[in-house]
Amino acid sequence: AYNIHVNGVLHCRVRYSQLLGLHEQLRKEYGTNVVPAFPPKKIFTLTPAEVEQRREQLEKYMQAVRQDPMLGGSETFNSFLRKAQQETQQIPTEEVVLEVLLSNGQKVKVTILTSDQTEDVLEAVASKLDLPDDLVGYFSLFLVRQTKDGAFSFVRKLQEFELPYVSVTSLHNPEFQIILRKSYWDSAYDDDVMEHRVGLNLLYAQTVSDIEHGWILVNKEQHRQLKSLQEKVSKKEFIRLAQTLKYYGYLKFDPCVTDFPEKGCHVVVSAGNNELNFQVRLPNEQIKEGSFKVTRMRCWRVTSSVPMSNGPSGSSPGKSEVKLELAFEYLMSKDRLQWVTITSPQAIMLSICLQSMVDELMVKKSGGSIRKMFRRRVNGALRRSDSQQAVKSPPLLDSPDASWEPMAKLSSKLTSVSLRGISHSSSANDVGANDFHGNYAFEGIGDEDL
Repeated sequence: AYNIHVNGVLHCRVRYSQLLGLHEQLRKEYGTNVVPAFPPKKIFTLTPAEVEQRREQLEKYMQAVRQDPMLGGSETFNSFLRKAQQETQQIPTEEVVLEVLLSNGQKVKVTILTSDQTEDVLEAVASKLDLPDDLVGYFSLFLVRQTKDGAFSFVRKLQEFELPYVSVTSLHNPEFQIILRKSYWDSAYDDDVMEHRVGLNLLYAQTVSDIEHGWILVNKEQHRQLKSLQEKVSKKEFIRLAQTLKYYGYLKFDPCVTDFPEKGCHVVVSAGNNELNFQVRLPNEQIKEGSFKVTRMRCWRVTSSVPMSNGPSGSSPGKSEVKLELAFEYLMSKDRLQWVTITSPQAIMLSICLQSMVDELMVKKSGGSIRKMFRRRVNGALRRSDSQQAVKSPPLLDSPDASWEPMAKLSSKLTSVSLRGISHSSSANDVGANDFHGNYAFEGIGDEDL
């Protein structure tokens, strides 16, 4: 059997015969010209070298399928992975109550099936909150890990090939939770969301939470104005003011390590406004800030490796530490490209952010709308919830914390997983992948943009 990992966690275990079955199904649906070649069957028992060769071939095959927009986004491919995930984790199909958090800490309990995919769960939460159908596509479900101070560390955006209930319960750790947040980057879309009462309340709760966690930078005067708007319950004006603040709409990542401008620098990365923002602590303890625009990244890749376990052969492979890196090739000047690497357990989430920024830019460039990016399944009967739940108003902002002022001191301490989420591993039975993404938004860069 072959292990498929997502973000260093076992997603599913599949046999060669199951992958061959998937291949034959794809060929039947899309034709032999579209589907990549599959590693051939062998009559005799494979030698260790042949086993490793087959693993590498299967890795390349899965990579090629995932990166093909038609095959990788197909229901055949995604349902194969969902079914394999459920079988591997041995969770029967049954009705359960799943708890989904809102940014203000409020819990929304939805009754779903264990076999419900991400879109089903998102629709169930939207229904419970009475969020209109045409606004559902502006939000996504994220897997997060709650930190001791009540903040969230983002693991990944839940993908179409996974079952949220199975993904969160199979981690066997109450720190992991699912949270609902907006999923777009351009704050111009806030206007669409604020048109509706529930959309406005969700956006307001998220903005208050991001300010409280120090993700959005606020000086004393701005803080006073925000609190005054809160007291008047002027939610739209509160959001309008917040939109003018530094790091509004950014996702902040945990402190990690980068090789820019030199190896071993501690960095806090934030993603937003079509860029990755770096707050780097140099070896001389000086803190520098800079940004890498997504339109100047030629490509990026996620690499992951599982170190060889020194423990006894019976020890659990899930316990070995997975090292994840995001590397992107950046146009530093008109004719100079340079690779920049971030070593972080959140590398896949960073990659998902880059991919979704590029997708949004491309939709905008083609004159499309992100409303249309949310494809409702034709046969998906939406289960409207009988009992609705209101989004609670968050409490008033606390006094500003001195450490929020202009620069927070840094702690010294698959591209879109989509399967581009197969992790590279030293175990011969793990299907791995060093994911590589070309950036379509990069091609539109002219000299005047540099």
